[in-house]
Amino acid sequence: MTRFRPCIDLHSGQVKQIVGGTLSEACSELKVNHVSKLPASHFGALYREHGLHGAHVIMLGPGNEAAAQEALAAWPGKLQLGGGITAGNARLWIERGAEKVIVTSYLFPEARFSLDRLNAVLATLDNDVGKLVIDLSCRRLGGRWIVAMNKWQTMTDMEVTQESIRLLEPFCSEFLIHAADNEGLQSGIDEELVIKLGEWCTKPVTYAGGARHREDLELVKKLSGGKVDLTIGSALDVFGGDSVKFDDCVEWTQQQSDRL
Repeated sequence: MTRFRPCIDLHSGQVKQIVGGTLSEACSELKVNHVSKLPASHFGALYREHGLHGAHVIMLGPGNEAAAQEALAAWPGKLQLGGGITAGNARLWIERGAEKVIVTSYLFPEARFSLDRLNAVLATLDNDVGKLVIDLSCRRLGGRWIVAMNKWQTMTDMEVTQESIRLLEPFCSEFLIHAADNEGLQSGIDEELVIKLGEWCTKPVTYAGGARHREDLELVKKLSGGKVDLTIGSALDVFGGDSVKFDDCVEWTQQQSDRL
C-alpha cells in the first residue's frame, strides 16, 4: 500500500528543504526553501511518535554527521541514513543506529556503475540486503530518466529502466528515487515516472520530488497501484510549507493501514 514517508534533509548541520537541482559546491547557486529552527532529533522523535516507519535522513554534503547521529538516536534502529555512504562507513552507520543505509554516488566511480562497489558495500553489511537501500535519484534527459550523483549534479551511465531495476533488486531491500528536477519546487510529481516505478519495481520504492498537496498521496496510490510510497518535503507545514499539513499525511497513512 502507498504510505507517506517523511524525510530529514541535512545541510551544513541544519534541517533544510532545498531545491534539489541547485545543490552544488557553489553556495551562491543554492536555493533554500526552509531552514528549521528545530534540531534533527526533533523530527526523529516526531516520526517515532507517529510510527512513520521508513523515514530517511539524508546528509547533503559535509558537516552533517553530528546532526544525523542526533536524529538516529531519537529513534534507534528505525530511520534510514544516506549521503556519503561507502563500503568504508556503511557498517558504522548501522552501528550508530540506522535501520538501513542508502547508497548512490559510491556505486558510480567516474559516473559509471560498479557492481564490485555494490558487492563491497553489501559485504560490510554481512551481505544482509535488508540493511541496504539503493538510491536511483534521477534527472530527465529527453524522454529518459538518468541516475544522477554528487548532489544530483553529475549524470551517470545508468538509465532508470525495468532492466536496471531488475539488475539491482537482488542487492537491496528497497529503492529511493528523487526526481531531482522536481525536488523542492512543489511543481507537481513526475506522474510518468511514478507509473513506471509501479510497473517495474517488485520491492518497496519511495518517490520524492514535487509533491504539493495531500491529494498527491492519493494520486501516487492510483498511478502506481499502491506500490509506490511518497515523500513530501517543502510543502509540509513542519518544513515551512503552507499547502500540506503533516497531521493530515499521518491520518491518511493510518487510514490506509486500517483498510487492510
